[in-house]
Amino acid sequence: MTHTATIQIPKGVRRRRITDTIAKNIFLGSTLVSTAALVIIFSTLTIEAVSFFGHVSLLEFFTSTKWTVLFADKNYGIAPILNATLLTSAIALVVAAPAGLMIALFLSEYASKNVRSIAKPVVETLAGIPTVVYGYFALYFITPQVIKPLWTQVQIHNALAVGLMIGVLIIPIVASISDDAMRSVPNDLRLAAYAVGSRKYQVVLRVVFPAALSGITASIVLAFTRAMGETMIAAIAGGFRSILTFNIGEAMQTMTAFIAQVATGDAPHGTIEYQSLFAVALFLLIVTASLNYVGIKVVRRWAIRY
Repeated sequence: MTHTATIQIPKGVRRRRITDTIAKNIFLGSTLVSTAALVIIFSTLTIEAVSFFGHVSLLEFFTSTKWTVLFADKNYGIAPILNATLLTSAIALVVAAPAGLMIALFLSEYASKNVRSIAKPVVETLAGIPTVVYGYFALYFITPQVIKPLWTQVQIHNALAVGLMIGVLIIPIVASISDDAMRSVPNDLRLAAYAVGSRKYQVVLRVVFPAALSGITASIVLAFTRAMGETMIAAIAGGFRSILTFNIGEAMQTMTAFIAQVATGDAPHGTIEYQSLFAVALFLLIVTASLNYVGIKVVRRWAIRY
């Protein structure tokens, strides 16, 4: 005769299992919400963009050098606002990359714990300042007080001021992520370099920096995409003049500034002008997503696993 033994699970174990299940479902729900939001955004942009491209050919969109969607004589070439976006983002990266990397090197390799505990939060505070403040600061201080004395032909709205302010805005991205990447380098590598007689700067530049290169690359790519997506600084300090020019002293309109202009009511709902907002937004989303994908590939290619 066979007897079946009943295994009693302790209440504490049961409680932990229930807690783990609840936590797992919460995390899964958060992931699904993020994924669903991305799908909804992409779908909404695509639907309206398809309507736009039903009236405007892709050839004109990518080859025309005029963007006058809100004028009587309409032209739908994205080149002027794409050029302005890339120019201001490039200027921002020229400011943020070296400054952010030097801050990261200092915080990671030279700063004491007390200095680091004060300096890092101060740097990260730059990312918390409202961008509208940066925009008006660029318009009413950077251009007239800093750029104008050095370059008298500069316009009140100009790409240079926009790029400089966005550069300050994205410094914390480069500094924080690069600092984390450098601090993740095993200390044994530093000690090994010191053991063969290397100086401090040699250890930093020849050991720590190359070992953290994947994280540094990720910070720069992320900072560049953040610069491309900045709206308020570009709208306030850059103006709404959509012309194809490489003169950074002139006013020019970025893609995000155009989106802001149309979204504030300059185009009635359902018109081609309104639909152009979604076409530009979809194009910007594809460009930034592509840059992020390239960044991920580069990071994986250069990543050093310890």
